[in-house]
Amino acid sequence: MTARPRFSVIIPAYNEERLLPRTIASIRESFAAVGESSFEIVVCDNNSTDRTGRVAEESGAKVVFEPHNQISRARNAAAERSEGEWLLFVDADTSLNADLLAATLKRIAAGGLCGGGSTLRFDRTDFGAIPTALIWLWNKISVTLNLAAGSYLFCLRYAWEEVGGFDERVYAGEELYFSRRLKLWGRARQLRFKILQDAPIVTSARKMDWYGQWELLRHIILLSRPGAHKRQESCGLWYVRPPEK
Repeated sequence: MTARPRFSVIIPAYNEERLLPRTIASIRESFAAVGESSFEIVVCDNNSTDRTGRVAEESGAKVVFEPHNQISRARNAAAERSEGEWLLFVDADTSLNADLLAATLKRIAAGGLCGGGSTLRFDRTDFGAIPTALIWLWNKISVTLNLAAGSYLFCLRYAWEEVGGFDERVYAGEELYFSRRLKLWGRARQLRFKILQDAPIVTSARKMDWYGQWELLRHIILLSRPGAHKRQESCGLWYVRPPEK
């Protein structure tokens, strides 16, 4: 009988055949570097039209299919099929690093934690002042308010179960709602939710190429309208891919 893995790495993926192999490789390399072998990788193919599911299978991941294109549903669908005591949610365009994983495992081993996240940085810096300012501002907000970015978020499995998973009423920002619920859940049990600053998670800056800094800022402003995050058409940054250049 095969022992259940201690950690499940959850990757929601929509049309990610290009970057997904790099993400999965970074996860395997990070776990090998810290000497932890009790883990699994679960990818949710969120109704992709490319080879995302096949690429995930070829990389040795467990693959789950979710027909409704929604990030929160993709996260929940993969988590439901996972087996780990701890869930680590990593975006498909994001690379895990051994230093961050080591810091995460150290905090988990110390006890008193229900979950957390990490500050982040882009995989390149050759863009304008607006994206640089936005990432700086987000990291400040994340640390100050203890809110995790969706690119890296971890929690106890039974915490995810008891708070009801990610909110499927929203198409963006689900990680913020989830962070708030996890903090409240943990506080009632004397457990902390912590944003780690030891080694930022590295995520893709491809949206800068897709939209440019001013168009990106316009999208973010439009998303700030009341109720916008509950309408898929208002969350194009996450669901609409521009034509290949």
